[in-house]
Amino acid sequence: MDIPILRRQFINRATVREDLTAGLVLGIQSIPDGMASGLLALVNPVYGLYSYMTGVLTGALFTSSVFMSVQATSAMSLIIASVPEVTQASDPNAPLFTLAVLTGVIMLTAGLLKLGSLIRFVPNSVMVGFVNAVALLIILGQLDDFTGYNTTGPNRVVRTLDLLRNLDQVHVPTLAVGVLTIILILTLEKTRLKALGMVVAMFFASLVVPLAGAGEVALARDIADIPSSLPAPVLPSLALVPGLLIPALSLAFVGLVQGASITGSVANPDGSYPDASGDFVGQGAAGIAAGLLQGMPVAGSMSATSLVVGAGARSRLANIAAGITIALGILLFGQLVGLIAMPALAGLLIVIGFRTLKLGQVTTVWKTGLVQQTVMLLTFVSGLLVPLQYAVLMGVGLAVLLYVFQQSNRITVVAWTMSAGEYPVESAPPAEVPASRVTILVPYGSLFFAAAPVFNEQLPAVTEASRRAVVILVLRGERDLGSTFMEVITRYADALRQRGSRLMLAGVDPLIKEQMARTGMLRAIGQQNVFLVEERVGQALLDAVDAAEQWIAGKPTA
Repeated sequence: MDIPILRRQFINRATVREDLTAGLVLGIQSIPDGMASGLLALVNPVYGLYSYMTGVLTGALFTSSVFMSVQATSAMSLIIASVPEVTQASDPNAPLFTLAVLTGVIMLTAGLLKLGSLIRFVPNSVMVGFVNAVALLIILGQLDDFTGYNTTGPNRVVRTLDLLRNLDQVHVPTLAVGVLTIILILTLEKTRLKALGMVVAMFFASLVVPLAGAGEVALARDIADIPSSLPAPVLPSLALVPGLLIPALSLAFVGLVQGASITGSVANPDGSYPDASGDFVGQGAAGIAAGLLQGMPVAGSMSATSLVVGAGARSRLANIAAGITIALGILLFGQLVGLIAMPALAGLLIVIGFRTLKLGQVTTVWKTGLVQQTVMLLTFVSGLLVPLQYAVLMGVGLAVLLYVFQQSNRITVVAWTMSAGEYPVESAPPAEVPASRVTILVPYGSLFFAAAPVFNEQLPAVTEASRRAVVILVLRGERDLGSTFMEVITRYADALRQRGSRLMLAGVDPLIKEQMARTGMLRAIGQQNVFLVEERVGQALLDAVDAAEQWIAGKPTA
C-alpha cells in the first residue's frame, strides 16, 4: 500500500541550519500573529496561538507542499467572527473547536475525493472582491482597540461611522500606542530585523504603556486568560454540527482557495509543483488537529509561507521548527504575552489589513468586463454588509448565474456556402428557408439549455414557400445537447417536414446519437438524416451535403 507520508523527506541534513533559522523566524513572528487572529475572530487570542502551533506542525507532515505553512488566516478569522454560534454563545469554546474539526473534515474529504481541480471554477473576480472586503474589514475591525472608543452598530461600516461622529471620545494614550506601533513596524522592517521588526515593534510599544503610566490602556490579559501551558485535547460536540455546517463549508471553501494559491505558485525543492488534492488533505488534517487541541480553523497561509521561504527554508523541518518555537513561546513567555497592549495588536492588524488590499488586482478585474466588475463589486459590498460565510457563497452563486446569462446570449448561428475545391464562405443565415436548396447552419457557442431560445430565434423561418429544402445543422464538437435543445431541434425538424423539407445533422457525436435514440428524437428526425462525426474534419458535412443534393434532385438516399 502506497502511503504518501512515508515517502516524504522531512529533514535535509545539508540544510538543517537554514531550516532551523527559518522556523525560528516564522515561529517568533507567529506569536503576535496568532494572537491577532484570535482577536479578529472575537475569541480568546490564545486559541489563535494554539491553532498556529498545531497547524504548522500537522501541515508540515501531511501537505503535498513542502513549504506550505498552515495557520489561522485573517479571512477565516473574520468568518468565525460572524458566526453567532461562536461569538454569541455563553461558552464559545465548544462551538469554536467543533467548527475547526468540521472544517478540517470537509477539507480532508475534498482532498481524498481528488477535488483539487475544482478550484479552477472559482472566478477570480469573486476572490478579488472577497479579499479586498476582508482587508477593509481587518482595518475597520481594529478601530475600537486602536482608539479606545467602543463603537456600536450592526456591522463594521456602521460602527466606523459611529466612531467618526464621536472622535472627541477617542482615548489619546491608546491611540498614541497604536500609532507608535505602526511607525515602529514600518521603520524596523527596513532594518536587519526585517520580518521580526513586527514583533519588536509590538513589544516595544507595549513596554511604553507602564513606563508612561498609561494604566487605562487595555492589555491582552484584560480581555482573556493567557495560560502558560499547552492545550489539552478536547472532543467536538456532534450536537452543534448542523448549525455549524454552512460556516464550515464557507471556511473550507475560503481556506482551500487560499491554499490553492500556494500550491500553484510555490514549487517544492525539486522544482515540481505540489498536488492540490494532496494539499487539501494536509490542510484538512491540520484543521482536525487544531480543533482537537483547542484551536481555530486553519488553512494554508500565503504570507506565512512566503516568510518561511524568504527566511531560507529548504525542507519540511522549517515548519516543524516553527511549531516547536510557538509551543516554547507559550510555555516560557505566556505571561509576558498577556502584557501586550491591545492598541499595539490593533496597529499590527491594521498594517496587515493594508497589505492585504489588492488594488492592482481590482484594476485588472475592472478592465476585464461588465460581468467581472459586477461580480467583484457585489462580492465586495456583501462582504462588508453581511456575514462573510454567506458573502463568499453569494459571490460564487452570482458568478455562476451571470456566467450562464452571459453565455446564453453569446450563441451565434451562421450560414456556410460551399463550393467544390474552395473553403466555406461564412455569412448571416437567411431570414427564411429557401426552397429547393441546401442551407448549412453552424452554431458558435455553448448549446446548453439557457441558450436554446437565442438559438431558436436565429434559425431561418420555415414558411409555406420552404418546399423541397434541406437544412443541415453542423454539430461537430458537441457532446451533450440536453433535453431543451433536443426539443428545439425536433420542433424545427417537424416544421420542415410539414413543408416537405428535411433537417439533417452533420458531425454528430455517438453519445449524442445515443441520447437521440433514447429520447425518440432519432425516430422523429430520421436515422438517415444523421451523419456521425469522422476523423477527417468536414467529411460528415460533405456526406450530408451530397445526400441533401441527391434528395432535392429526386434521388433519395433512403
